[in-house]
Amino acid sequence: MELLEDGPGDADFVQSLARGLEVIRAFDAEHPFRSLSDVAKATGLSRASARRSLLTLHKLGYVRSEGTLFGLTPKTLELGHAYLRALSTPQIAEPHLTSLMRDVRETTALSVLDGDHVVHVARVPAGGVISVSINVGSRFPAYATAMGRVLLVGLAEDAFQAYLDRIDLQPLTDRTVRSADELRAVIETARADGFCLADQELNQGLRAVAVPVHDRSGAVIAAANIAASAGMRSLDELRAMVPRLRECATAIEADLHRVAGP
Repeated sequence: MELLEDGPGDADFVQSLARGLEVIRAFDAEHPFRSLSDVAKATGLSRASARRSLLTLHKLGYVRSEGTLFGLTPKTLELGHAYLRALSTPQIAEPHLTSLMRDVRETTALSVLDGDHVVHVARVPAGGVISVSINVGSRFPAYATAMGRVLLVGLAEDAFQAYLDRIDLQPLTDRTVRSADELRAVIETARADGFCLADQELNQGLRAVAVPVHDRSGAVIAAANIAASAGMRSLDELRAMVPRLRECATAIEADLHRVAGP
C-alpha cells in the first residue's frame, strides 16, 4: 500500500481520512484480523497513526477488537453500498441480466473497471453452483477475467500500455495469462471479436464470456458476462451465447441512453 506518513502537498487533502481508508483496506479475505503492528506494516503508517485510525474506526463502529486483534464489522459494507445506490446502471441492468439468465440458465453479471480490477455491480445467479465466491462488490484482477479484458479494450493506448507496465501477472491458475505480450494479444483479439472468453484463468472450473456496454459516445463503461462451470459448458457453447449476450448489452445501453436523456 501507498505510504501515507507524508501528504501529497495539497491543502485540500485530509490526511487523517486517507489514513483511515488505508487501514480499512488493510483487511481482506486473507487477513480478516490484524494486530496493530500488522496494520502499521500493511499500510506504511507509524504505530501511533495506525492506532489512532483503528480506535477512531472502532468508535464509529467500522472496526471491532478481539484481544490484541482488530477486524472489520459489517458496517463497512455501507461504504460500498452507498456507491452502488448512487449508480443507475445496476438497477437498469438487472432486469436484462435476469432475462438473459433465464434464457441461458447460467449466472449473469455486470462489472465496471476500478483501477486494475473489475468490480461486480450487478449479478443474477443461476441455480447451479460455481466454484468461486462472487457477489456484488467482488473485485478481481482485470487481466484474468473476461469482463476485465473487455473493459481493458476500452482503454486508450497510453492508458493500456501504462497498465501493462505496472501490472503483476499472478498465476491464479495454471491457465492464467503469464506475460504482458500474451495479454496484449488477448486484448487485441477481444477488440477484433467484440467479445472475450476466459477459460479457468481466474478460478479452476470457471469459464466466462463477456461483451462491452457502451455509453452514448461509444465509450466502454461496463461489461456484461455469462459465467458457467467448465464441467457443464464448453467454450463453444459459451461462444454460441454471444449473440444473446450482445442483445442484453444493447438493451442495457438503450435504457441507459433513455435515462441520460438527449
